Amino acid sequence: MKLTILFGGASFEHEISVVSAITVKEKLDSFDLSFVFCDGDHKFYLIDAGKMKATTFSKQLHKKMPELTLTNGGFLQKSFLGSTMHSDTVLNLIHGGDGEDGTISSLLDFYDIKFIGPRKEACTFSYDKRYTKYLCDAIGVKSVPYEVFSKDVETNLSLSMPIIVKPASLGSSIGVSIVREESEFDYALDTAFEFDSSVLVEPFIEGVKEYNLAGYMAGGKMHFSIVEEPQKEEFLDFEKKYMDFSRSEQVSRAEIGEVLIQKLKSNFEKVYRGMFEGALIRCDFFVVDGEVLLNEINPIPGSMANYLFEDFPESIKALATSLPNASKAKVSYDYIHSISQAKGK
Repeated sequence: MKLTILFGGASFEHEISVVSAITVKEKLDSFDLSFVFCDGDHKFYLIDAGKMKATTFSKQLHKKMPELTLTNGGFLQKSFLGSTMHSDTVLNLIHGGDGEDGTISSLLDFYDIKFIGPRKEACTFSYDKRYTKYLCDAIGVKSVPYEVFSKDVETNLSLSMPIIVKPASLGSSIGVSIVREESEFDYALDTAFEFDSSVLVEPFIEGVKEYNLAGYMAGGKMHFSIVEEPQKEEFLDFEKKYMDFSRSEQVSRAEIGEVLIQKLKSNFEKVYRGMFEGALIRCDFFVVDGEVLLNEINPIPGSMANYLFEDFPESIKALATSLPNASKAKVSYDYIHSISQAKGK
C-alpha cells in the first residue's frame, strides 16, 4: 500500500513529530512509503527514505532534497525534466500546532488530498483543552473539574491544592507544572503563559488510576486497541514523553475487568463518533471511585499509538480504505446567469 507520511511543522512539538515519523517508518516497513517534511518556514521537502534520521533535520540536510508545492490532488515536484505528482493518501503526523490545530487538515481538504488524521472540526475540539471540556459537557462524558486563566486577566483560584497547571493548547506536557503550595502558583502560571494565552488549572489527583485507549472507525465499525495502564511517577514530563514517542514494542494489557473496559470504550465512542472519522486517536482516562473521567484527547497520538495495537499496519490499511469524503459546494453561476438574462445583459 502506498502512503505519504507528512511530518514536521512549525510548532513546539516539531521534534516529536520527527521522532514519530522515524518510528512509524519502522512499523510500516511493508508499505510503499513516501516522506514529506514540513519545516519551520512551512516549506515542504521530499525526504529520501534512506535519510530518515534525526540528524538529517537537525543538520538541515533536508534543504538539499527536492522541494514540493501543494496542488490540487497532491504534492508537486518540479525539475528541469518536468514535474512529478505525488498523490498518495497522506498520513498527517504533525503534532501540535499546524498538525492538530486544523491548519494542515484544512489545507489538505482545500487541495482535495485524501488523508488520515483529524478533520478541522475535530481539531478545534481536541487541540484546545477548553473546548475539549465543552465537548464533554455536550456529549455526556465526564471530565476532571477545571478553571480557566487568561493572560493579563486577574482571576482568583477556587480549587484546593494540589493542582496541575497546563497551557490550553499544547501537548507533550510542555509548560505543565504540579503546584502543591500557593506560593508556587504564580510561577506555574507564568511558565504556562509562555506557551499560551489561556491556561487550564485542574485538581492534581494523587495516585489516580489512568488508562489509555486508542481506536478508529473503519467499515462503519469502531475498532479499539488494547487498554494500557501507563507506568509513571507523578506525570510524564516532556523528556519522558519524548522518549515515549519512539516506542514500537506493544505494551501489556491493563489488568482490569471487562466492565471497566466497556465503560472506557463507551466513553471513547461518544467522543469519536460524529467528530473524528478518518483519524486514529487516543483518549486518556482517569478512573476515580469507579467513575470514568476523560483527561485528554490525542487527535494524532505519538507514533500513532502503534504500541497499543496488535496489528498496527492492518489498522492503518483499514482506516485508509474508510476515509470520509469532504463535501463540496457545486459552483454553477446559475444565479448570476438568471439575473443577467432578466436584465438582457
